[in-house]
Amino acid sequence: MKTIILLLIMATTGLFSFGQNSKSTQDTFEIETVSSIRKYEYADSLGQRLIIQNSWSRGIQYVDPNGKKKNKVLFWTRITNETENPLELNIAFPVEYEVPSLPGKYFKILLPPDTMALAKEPLPDYGITDLKSFLDNNIDKPSSLKRTINPKESGGFYVAILFDEGAMGPIRTGLSIKGQNLVYRISRYDGRRGGSLMLVDEKEINCGSINLKNLLRQK
Repeated sequence: MKTIILLLIMATTGLFSFGQNSKSTQDTFEIETVSSIRKYEYADSLGQRLIIQNSWSRGIQYVDPNGKKKNKVLFWTRITNETENPLELNIAFPVEYEVPSLPGKYFKILLPPDTMALAKEPLPDYGITDLKSFLDNNIDKPSSLKRTINPKESGGFYVAILFDEGAMGPIRTGLSIKGQNLVYRISRYDGRRGGSLMLVDEKEINCGSINLKNLLRQK
């Protein structure tokens, strides 16, 4: 009888310990708000890191080739490759995406061809060359880009989102990695309900892939 009781105690203790260890090893990340820094760090088994930084929005009016006024918001993403291997970046966006809380409402999303540069950040439109011409010629086309970021170097890209006047546009976006897949998250916030900016909706777009494997997000 004593042997049976002892075995039950050992089994219960083992299960409790397993539950505690499982809980402690789960990845937990803070819930993002409008003011969160969209900076994500990933590391491989050797501790070599890949860092993704995502900007705030910068908006201004845009008039399309048909003379229709639209709103335009710009974002940039910068990637720093601290690994020993080149990063092959392949990104492709659809022509537009449906806004989650506005069924039937679509925003255009485009990838200007310029390479993101921090030195240009203070400039209008982040210093993107011939942006108006690019938008006019590509407003109804899907966008894509391929970039190689060599070891110990940084590189990046710009994103332009167009939407009709009167609609509430995105304020924050963020590129992140899931396995070898790239996900672009677009967030809209509303400050008209009492002053503080509250999340209205988010759209995640599966937008491409990278060649590097076994990267885990760091806290």
